[in-house]
Amino acid sequence: MLVSDFDYYLPEELIAQQPVEPRDHSRLLVLASKTGLIEHKQFYNLPQYLQPGDTLVFNDTRVIPARLIGIKPETGGKVEVFLLNRLAKDRWEVLVKPGKRARPGTVIEFGPNLSCQVTDTTDFGGRTVRFDFQGTFEEILDSLGETPLPPYIKAQLPDKERYQTVYARERGSAAAPTAGLHFTRQLMAKIASMGVNLAFVTLHVGLGTFRPVTVENITEHIMHREYYSVPEETAIIVNKTLAAGKRVIAVGTTAVRTLETAGADGLLAAKSGWTDIFIYPGYEFKIVKALITNFHLPKSTLLMLVSAFAGKENISTAYRKAVEQRYRFFSFGDAMFII
Repeated sequence: MLVSDFDYYLPEELIAQQPVEPRDHSRLLVLASKTGLIEHKQFYNLPQYLQPGDTLVFNDTRVIPARLIGIKPETGGKVEVFLLNRLAKDRWEVLVKPGKRARPGTVIEFGPNLSCQVTDTTDFGGRTVRFDFQGTFEEILDSLGETPLPPYIKAQLPDKERYQTVYARERGSAAAPTAGLHFTRQLMAKIASMGVNLAFVTLHVGLGTFRPVTVENITEHIMHREYYSVPEETAIIVNKTLAAGKRVIAVGTTAVRTLETAGADGLLAAKSGWTDIFIYPGYEFKIVKALITNFHLPKSTLLMLVSAFAGKENISTAYRKAVEQRYRFFSFGDAMFII
Protein backbone atom coordinates (compact mmCIF):
# COMPACT_ATOMS: atom_id res chain seq x y z
CA MET A 1 0.00 0.00 0.00
CA LEU A 2 1.56 3.27 -1.16
CA VAL A 3 1.54 6.76 0.33
CA SER A 4 0.42 8.10 -3.04
CA ASP A 5 -2.81 6.10 -2.66
CA PHE A 6 -3.83 8.60 0.03
CA ASP A 7 -3.33 11.80 -1.95
CA TYR A 8 -6.17 14.10 -3.02
CA TYR A 9 -6.70 17.50 -4.60
CA LEU A 10 -7.37 20.38 -2.21
CA PRO A 11 -7.60 24.05 -3.23
CA GLU A 12 -5.53 26.13 -0.83
CA GLU A 13 -8.43 28.46 -0.10
CA LEU A 14 -10.30 25.60 1.59
CA ILE A 15 -7.69 25.36 4.36
CA ALA A 16 -9.48 27.02 7.29
CA GLN A 17 -7.54 29.92 8.81
CA GLN A 18 -10.00 30.80 11.58
CA PRO A 19 -12.48 28.69 13.59
CA VAL A 20 -16.21 29.09 13.10
CA GLU A 21 -18.22 30.88 15.78
CA PRO A 22 -20.07 29.50 17.65
CA ARG A 23 -18.04 26.30 17.75
CA ASP A 24 -20.94 24.00 16.88
CA HIS A 25 -21.90 25.98 13.74
CA SER A 26 -19.25 24.28 11.64
CA ARG A 27 -20.53 21.97 8.91
CA LEU A 28 -20.88 18.21 9.41
CA LEU A 29 -20.57 15.63 6.66
CA VAL A 30 -22.27 12.41 7.79
CA LEU A 31 -20.92 9.28 6.11
CA ALA A 32 -22.61 5.89 6.45
CA SER A 33 -19.67 3.52 5.97
CA LYS A 34 -21.80 0.48 5.14
CA THR A 35 -23.78 2.14 2.33
CA GLY A 36 -21.58 5.08 1.34
CA LEU A 37 -24.54 7.45 1.83
CA ILE A 38 -23.48 11.05 2.50
CA GLU A 39 -25.53 13.77 4.19
CA HIS A 40 -24.63 17.44 4.66
CA LYS A 41 -25.53 18.91 8.05
CA GLN A 42 -24.32 21.38 10.69
CA PHE A 43 -22.41 20.17 13.74
CA TYR A 44 -25.26 21.15 16.06
CA ASN A 45 -27.33 18.49 14.23
CA LEU A 46 -25.11 15.78 15.76
CA PRO A 47 -27.64 14.77 18.48
CA GLN A 48 -30.10 13.51 15.89
CA TYR A 49 -27.59 10.76 15.01
CA LEU A 50 -27.05 9.67 18.63
CA GLN A 51 -29.03 7.14 20.66
CA PRO A 52 -29.49 6.61 24.41
CA GLY A 53 -26.82 4.24 25.67
CA ASP A 54 -24.21 5.37 23.13
CA THR A 55 -20.92 6.62 24.58
CA LEU A 56 -18.91 9.54 23.25
CA VAL A 57 -15.21 9.30 24.19
CA PHE A 58 -13.28 12.58 24.28
CA ASN A 59 -9.54 13.25 24.54
CA ASP A 60 -9.21 15.72 27.43
CA THR A 61 -5.59 16.71 26.76
CA ARG A 62 -4.71 20.39 26.97
CA VAL A 63 -2.30 22.16 24.62
CA ILE A 64 0.72 23.66 26.36
CA PRO A 65 2.78 26.67 25.17
CA ALA A 66 5.17 24.18 23.60
CA ARG A 67 7.31 26.55 21.51
CA LEU A 68 10.22 28.20 23.31
CA ILE A 69 12.59 30.70 21.70
CA GLY A 70 16.06 30.88 23.24
CA ILE A 71 19.67 31.66 22.51
CA LYS A 72 22.96 29.76 22.72
CA PRO A 73 24.98 31.89 25.15
CA GLU A 74 28.33 31.02 23.59
CA THR A 75 27.30 32.30 20.14
CA GLY A 76 24.16 34.38 20.69
CA GLY A 77 22.46 32.29 18.00
CA LYS A 78 18.66 32.04 18.09
CA VAL A 79 17.22 28.57 18.77
CA GLU A 80 13.66 27.24 18.77
CA VAL A 81 12.82 24.36 21.12
CA PHE A 82 9.51 22.57 20.58
CA LEU A 83 8.33 20.39 23.48
CA LEU A 84 7.00 16.95 22.53
CA ASN A 85 6.95 14.46 25.41
CA ARG A 86 7.69 14.94 29.10
CA LEU A 87 9.95 12.13 30.32
CA ALA A 88 10.52 13.34 33.90
CA LYS A 89 10.02 16.47 35.99
CA ASP A 90 12.91 18.24 34.24
CA ARG A 91 13.44 16.10 31.11
CA TRP A 92 11.65 16.35 27.74
CA GLU A 93 11.81 15.01 24.22
CA VAL A 94 11.96 18.04 21.92
CA LEU A 95 12.58 19.25 18.40
CA VAL A 96 15.31 21.86 17.99
CA LYS A 97 15.69 24.36 15.11
CA PRO A 98 18.33 24.66 13.84
CA GLY A 99 19.19 21.18 15.02
CA LYS A 100 22.56 20.45 13.42
CA ARG A 101 24.51 22.33 16.07
CA ALA A 102 22.37 21.22 19.03
CA ARG A 103 24.77 18.51 20.08
CA PRO A 104 24.74 16.87 23.53
CA GLY A 105 26.09 19.37 26.02
CA THR A 106 24.68 22.41 24.21
CA VAL A 107 23.07 24.92 26.58
CA ILE A 108 20.08 27.05 25.52
CA GLU A 109 18.81 29.98 27.60
CA PHE A 110 15.21 31.21 27.43
CA GLY A 111 15.21 33.74 30.26
CA PRO A 112 16.74 34.44 33.67
CA ASN A 113 14.84 31.54 35.25
CA LEU A 114 14.80 28.92 32.48
CA SER A 115 17.48 27.14 30.46
CA CYS A 116 18.10 23.64 29.16
CA GLN A 117 20.99 21.40 28.18
CA VAL A 118 20.85 18.90 25.33
CA THR A 119 21.53 15.45 26.78
CA ASP A 120 21.03 13.13 23.80
CA THR A 121 19.71 12.70 20.27
CA THR A 122 16.60 10.67 19.40
CA ASP A 123 15.75 8.25 16.64
CA PHE A 124 13.30 10.71 15.06
CA GLY A 125 15.81 13.54 14.62
CA GLY A 126 14.93 15.26 17.87
CA ARG A 127 16.74 15.75 21.15
CA THR A 128 16.28 15.00 24.81
CA VAL A 129 16.96 17.97 27.07
CA ARG A 130 17.18 18.62 30.80
CA PHE A 131 15.66 21.90 31.99
CA ASP A 132 17.08 24.04 34.76
CA PHE A 133 14.50 26.43 36.21
CA GLN A 134 13.70 28.55 39.25
CA GLY A 135 10.09 28.23 40.38
CA THR A 136 7.26 26.17 38.88
CA PHE A 137 7.95 24.87 35.37
CA GLU A 138 4.33 25.17 34.23
CA GLU A 139 4.10 28.81 35.32
CA ILE A 140 7.40 29.65 33.62
CA LEU A 141 6.25 27.91 30.45
CA ASP A 142 3.00 29.89 30.47
CA SER A 143 4.98 33.14 30.63
CA LEU A 144 7.74 32.30 28.12
CA GLY A 145 6.24 29.73 25.77
CA GLU A 146 4.07 30.20 22.70
CA THR A 147 1.04 28.07 21.82
CA PRO A 148 1.95 26.35 18.56
CA LEU A 149 -0.44 26.42 15.62
CA PRO A 150 -0.04 24.14 12.58
CA PRO A 151 2.18 25.67 9.85
CA TYR A 152 -0.70 25.82 7.35
CA ILE A 153 -2.53 28.33 9.58
CA LYS A 154 -1.14 31.75 8.65
CA ALA A 155 -3.63 33.96 10.50
CA GLN A 156 -3.16 35.08 14.10
CA LEU A 157 -5.57 33.64 16.68
CA PRO A 158 -6.90 36.44 18.92
CA ASP A 159 -8.12 34.05 21.63
CA LYS A 160 -5.66 31.24 22.45
CA GLU A 161 -8.43 29.30 24.21
CA ARG A 162 -10.04 28.82 20.80
CA TYR A 163 -7.29 26.26 20.10
CA GLN A 164 -8.38 24.30 23.19
CA THR A 165 -11.42 22.08 23.56
CA VAL A 166 -13.94 23.27 26.16
CA TYR A 167 -13.18 20.15 28.21
CA ALA A 168 -9.35 20.33 28.00
CA ARG A 169 -7.78 19.69 31.40
CA GLU A 170 -4.70 17.41 31.26
CA ARG A 171 -1.71 19.54 30.21
CA GLY A 172 0.77 17.99 27.81
CA SER A 173 -0.16 18.30 24.11
CA ALA A 174 1.81 19.99 21.36
CA ALA A 175 -1.40 20.24 19.29
CA ALA A 176 -5.13 20.20 19.91
CA PRO A 177 -7.33 17.13 19.30
CA THR A 178 -9.21 19.14 16.72
CA ALA A 179 -12.36 17.03 16.33
CA GLY A 180 -13.29 18.20 19.84
CA LEU A 181 -13.08 21.88 18.93
CA HIS A 182 -16.64 21.71 17.54
CA PHE A 183 -18.23 20.92 20.91
CA THR A 184 -19.73 23.57 23.19
CA ARG A 185 -20.63 22.96 26.82
CA GLN A 186 -24.29 23.44 25.87
CA LEU A 187 -24.11 20.81 23.13
CA MET A 188 -22.41 18.36 25.49
CA ALA A 189 -25.10 18.96 28.12
CA LYS A 190 -27.83 18.38 25.53
CA ILE A 191 -26.20 15.12 24.45
CA ALA A 192 -25.86 13.93 28.05
CA SER A 193 -29.53 14.76 28.73
CA MET A 194 -30.46 12.31 25.93
CA GLY A 195 -28.96 9.43 27.90
CA VAL A 196 -25.70 9.40 25.94
CA ASN A 197 -22.61 8.77 28.08
CA LEU A 198 -19.69 11.21 28.00
CA ALA A 199 -16.34 9.58 28.82
CA PHE A 200 -12.76 10.83 28.71
CA VAL A 201 -9.32 9.49 27.89
CA THR A 202 -6.01 11.32 27.54
CA LEU A 203 -3.52 11.22 24.70
CA HIS A 204 -0.91 13.96 24.60
CA VAL A 205 -0.62 14.83 20.94
CA GLY A 206 3.00 14.87 19.80
CA LEU A 207 5.07 14.02 16.78
CA GLY A 208 3.41 10.64 16.27
CA THR A 209 0.13 12.15 15.14
CA PHE A 210 1.57 14.64 12.66
CA ARG A 211 4.94 13.28 11.54
CA PRO A 212 4.96 13.04 7.72
CA VAL A 213 5.14 9.64 6.08
CA THR A 214 8.51 9.69 4.30
CA VAL A 215 8.51 6.09 3.00
CA GLU A 216 6.59 5.12 -0.11
CA ASN A 217 5.29 1.83 1.33
CA ILE A 218 3.18 2.84 4.33
CA THR A 219 3.82 -0.44 6.15
CA GLU A 220 7.41 0.74 6.64
CA HIS A 221 6.36 3.92 8.47
CA ILE A 222 7.21 4.02 12.19
CA MET A 223 5.03 6.13 14.47
CA HIS A 224 6.62 8.16 17.24
CA ARG A 225 5.27 7.23 20.66
CA GLU A 226 2.77 9.38 22.57
CA TYR A 227 1.60 9.16 26.18
CA TYR A 228 -1.98 7.99 26.86
CA SER A 229 -4.17 7.17 29.84
CA VAL A 230 -7.53 5.41 30.21
CA PRO A 231 -9.24 5.97 33.60
CA GLU A 232 -11.07 3.14 35.35
CA GLU A 233 -14.37 5.04 35.07
CA THR A 234 -14.04 5.26 31.30
CA ALA A 235 -13.17 1.58 30.94
CA ILE A 236 -16.29 0.63 32.91
CA ILE A 237 -18.56 2.91 30.84
CA VAL A 238 -17.14 1.72 27.51
CA ASN A 239 -17.35 -1.97 28.41
CA LYS A 240 -20.96 -1.60 29.57
CA THR A 241 -21.75 0.19 26.31
CA LEU A 242 -20.26 -2.60 24.22
CA ALA A 243 -21.96 -5.30 26.30
CA ALA A 244 -25.32 -3.59 25.70
CA GLY A 245 -24.76 -3.55 21.95
CA LYS A 246 -24.51 0.25 21.83
CA ARG A 247 -21.92 2.36 20.05
CA VAL A 248 -18.60 3.63 21.35
CA ILE A 249 -18.07 6.85 19.38
CA ALA A 250 -14.55 8.26 19.34
CA VAL A 251 -14.22 12.03 19.17
CA GLY A 252 -11.11 12.33 17.05
CA THR A 253 -8.33 10.09 15.81
CA THR A 254 -6.38 10.46 19.05
CA ALA A 255 -9.32 8.99 20.97
CA VAL A 256 -9.38 6.14 18.44
CA ARG A 257 -5.67 5.43 18.93
CA THR A 258 -6.07 5.47 22.71
CA LEU A 259 -9.09 3.16 22.75
CA GLU A 260 -7.58 0.71 20.28
CA THR A 261 -4.27 0.67 22.16
CA ALA A 262 -5.95 -0.16 25.46
CA GLY A 263 -8.54 -2.51 23.97
CA ALA A 264 -8.20 -6.25 23.57
CA ASP A 265 -10.73 -9.01 22.89
CA GLY A 266 -13.53 -6.45 22.74
CA LEU A 267 -12.82 -5.03 26.20
CA LEU A 268 -11.20 -1.75 27.22
CA ALA A 269 -8.60 -1.85 30.00
CA ALA A 270 -7.90 0.96 32.44
CA LYS A 271 -4.22 1.61 31.82
CA SER A 272 -1.65 4.20 30.85
CA GLY A 273 1.62 4.19 28.99
CA TRP A 274 3.07 4.99 25.58
CA THR A 275 1.52 4.14 22.23
CA ASP A 276 2.96 4.05 18.75
CA ILE A 277 -0.06 2.34 17.17
CA PHE A 278 -0.33 2.94 13.43
CA ILE A 279 -3.79 2.27 12.00
CA TYR A 280 -4.18 1.91 8.23
CA PRO A 281 -6.50 -0.09 5.91
CA GLY A 282 -6.71 -3.71 6.92
CA TYR A 283 -6.78 -2.94 10.64
CA GLU A 284 -9.55 -4.68 12.63
CA PHE A 285 -11.16 -2.26 15.09
CA LYS A 286 -11.82 -3.72 18.55
CA ILE A 287 -13.55 -0.90 20.45
CA VAL A 288 -14.55 2.02 18.24
CA LYS A 289 -17.89 1.74 16.41
CA ALA A 290 -18.30 5.32 15.08
CA LEU A 291 -16.00 8.30 14.64
CA ILE A 292 -16.20 12.10 14.70
CA THR A 293 -13.21 13.61 12.92
CA ASN A 294 -11.98 16.56 10.88
CA PHE A 295 -10.74 16.52 7.28
CA HIS A 296 -7.07 15.54 7.26
CA LEU A 297 -3.98 16.37 5.24
CA PRO A 298 -3.20 14.40 2.08
CA LYS A 299 -0.84 11.44 2.58
CA SER A 300 -1.13 11.69 6.38
CA THR A 301 -1.40 8.87 8.92
CA LEU A 302 -4.69 10.42 10.04
CA LEU A 303 -6.17 10.04 6.56
CA MET A 304 -4.95 6.44 6.57
CA LEU A 305 -6.70 5.85 9.91
CA VAL A 306 -10.09 7.16 8.74
CA SER A 307 -9.67 5.16 5.51
CA ALA A 308 -9.17 2.04 7.63
CA PHE A 309 -12.34 2.85 9.55
CA ALA A 310 -14.73 3.81 6.75
CA GLY A 311 -13.13 2.17 3.73
CA LYS A 312 -10.71 3.87 1.37
CA GLU A 313 -13.23 4.34 -1.46
CA ASN A 314 -15.83 5.83 0.90
CA ILE A 315 -13.29 8.33 2.23
CA SER A 316 -12.07 9.24 -1.25
CA THR A 317 -15.65 9.92 -2.33
CA ALA A 318 -16.46 11.87 0.84
CA TYR A 319 -13.38 14.07 0.47
CA ARG A 320 -14.17 14.73 -3.19
CA LYS A 321 -17.72 15.74 -2.24
CA ALA A 322 -16.39 17.91 0.58
CA VAL A 323 -14.15 19.79 -1.86
CA GLU A 324 -17.06 20.21 -4.30
CA GLN A 325 -19.29 21.52 -1.50
CA ARG A 326 -16.56 23.90 -0.28
CA TYR A 327 -16.12 22.39 3.16
CA ARG A 328 -13.35 23.89 5.29
CA PHE A 329 -10.36 21.60 5.90
CA PHE A 330 -7.85 20.73 8.64
CA SER A 331 -7.59 21.95 12.26
CA PHE A 332 -10.08 24.83 12.16
CA GLY A 333 -12.19 23.24 9.45
CA ASP A 334 -15.45 21.30 9.35
CA ALA A 335 -16.18 17.81 10.66
CA MET A 336 -17.21 14.33 9.55
CA PHE A 337 -19.30 11.82 11.44
CA ILE A 338 -18.59 8.29 10.23
CA ILE A 339 -21.35 5.91 11.30
